[in-house]
Amino acid sequence: MENQYKCIDCFSGAGGLCLGLIKAGFDVLYSFDIDPNSIASINANPQYFKGHRTEVQDIKNINPLGLLQSLDLQPRELDLLAGGPPCQGFSIQRIGQDYDERNHLVDEYISMIIAILPKMFILENVPGIEGKRGHNILHGALKNVEKSGYFIHEKILDAQDYDVPQRRRRVIIVGERCDHSHPLFQYPSPQKHKITVRETIAQLPEPPADGSEHPNISLHRRDRLSAKNIERLQYLKPGQGRDFLPPELLADCHKISSQKIGHRNVYGRMPWDDVAPTITARFDSFTRGMFGHPQQNRSISLREGALLQTFPEDFIFCGNKVEVARQIGNAVPVNMAKALGLQIIKCLEKWNS
Repeated sequence: MENQYKCIDCFSGAGGLCLGLIKAGFDVLYSFDIDPNSIASINANPQYFKGHRTEVQDIKNINPLGLLQSLDLQPRELDLLAGGPPCQGFSIQRIGQDYDERNHLVDEYISMIIAILPKMFILENVPGIEGKRGHNILHGALKNVEKSGYFIHEKILDAQDYDVPQRRRRVIIVGERCDHSHPLFQYPSPQKHKITVRETIAQLPEPPADGSEHPNISLHRRDRLSAKNIERLQYLKPGQGRDFLPPELLADCHKISSQKIGHRNVYGRMPWDDVAPTITARFDSFTRGMFGHPQQNRSISLREGALLQTFPEDFIFCGNKVEVARQIGNAVPVNMAKALGLQIIKCLEKWNS
């Protein structure tokens, strides 16, 4: 049966948000992203994306009304426009640089919303969008959307509350066109049970010692680590980071207390019986966070990172190691997207009742 509700997926990345919305019941008509590897990844998984139209495209070059026409739609007919404009410019990890041209992709996305006038839209981003760099850009744009006739909902959600084995806070803005007198949308309720790292990756066999890919599991290989980093891992228990290392195993820049300089979770092991830390675009590097395997003396593999983002175990990613890690780390976790999509469909069902 064809899904009733139609969606366009913007800034798709490798398709985490898109796949979650499909699992919730949306018919995604079109996905675009400026990164060719991300679009190749979506196209490499037709069993999940069912052959909807994809395109390597910059939002600045998209004519919203022309796009609608190509999909046999008119303004106000689309059920959902979904997307997360690239968030690196708003990240708290960016220090000493206030301007980033990617920040203005929020304005481009808002302009697309105003042109297409979907019944609902999603705008996903890092909490830093509400900080110094992003607040004025975001709320100036949202005022224009409100003037176009939308109720605006804004909330920070944590992925661990929605069947994702990972601590990952994101601003989720949902717009709801004012076709009725009061808002109908409600955010998904947090789940009480937390899925752990153990439940997610413990079933995977250890990857080959020689650094080659596991013969039966794609992207499951160990990264090459220095003797010093292996020694650090050997010293740590699951869930421990740099604060637990003796002085002789600390890098010079980490010999100042983490209370003063932060970065307490670098050179760390993930816990077994808790959720993982946020999977970032550089989770493939042991030095970038608590990305050590809970038990084995290695960093987690690309496949393990994808599972912690709730991608299917057989999901294919295209590109080299760094490109694949970036696609995985930048994705909206699939299960979180599904939970959000189910709530949007409930809203649309009330709309039509």
